[in-house]
Amino acid sequence: MTTADERIRLALVDDHRMLLGALTEWIRNAASDINMVAAVASWPELLTHPEFPVDVVLLDLDLKDNIPVSLKISTLKTTGVKVVLMSTYSEPNVVREALASGALGYLVKSEDAGMIVEAIRAAAEGESFVSAELDLALNAGEVGGAPKLSAQERRVMALYGGGEPVKAVAYQLGISEETAKSYLKRIREKYRVAGIDVGTKVALRKRAIQDGILLQTDLPSGSF
Repeated sequence: MTTADERIRLALVDDHRMLLGALTEWIRNAASDINMVAAVASWPELLTHPEFPVDVVLLDLDLKDNIPVSLKISTLKTTGVKVVLMSTYSEPNVVREALASGALGYLVKSEDAGMIVEAIRAAAEGESFVSAELDLALNAGEVGGAPKLSAQERRVMALYGGGEPVKAVAYQLGISEETAKSYLKRIREKYRVAGIDVGTKVALRKRAIQDGILLQTDLPSGSF
């Protein structure tokens, strides 16, 4: 069980009040390791909120306030706050610009709500997060094969593929079990979008060896 002190302190900024209320309720029910401490409709409200600074801010890219998103991100970074952006836009150039400005995550509002929790957990660990579909669009010019995994995703895949249970993977990497599960889900989704099935532990292990993430010598005897 995650204690209150260990929970990720989250603030949500979105000027659509109905969405703000629905997201607040959904996150509170969906993730015991995330503590929603602020839900506000404008940028000034975030900066003046008594709970600010927080660990992660889920920020609507489309706020109608004419303040450049790069300025918002740099302001948050100076206070040690990680940023995940939400938008109605999925154009690769918009996503690249946002990530280049220092956002750790980018979510399109039409995507599955479950990705929000995964993105928040990844950002809290200092890891970047875009959905598998967006990742594919961003790297459309690259020749196929294995999807691009972050350093932490590769570590999770190596440990889990090497035979460790999720709990042990989480312990060894100093992350929560929920976060470890989120990484595994994301790894499998990235491979699925690339047309590769790693749904079972054996399939994931074989793929980890094939992609050079796991050496066969690292495996305990009798793994195959």
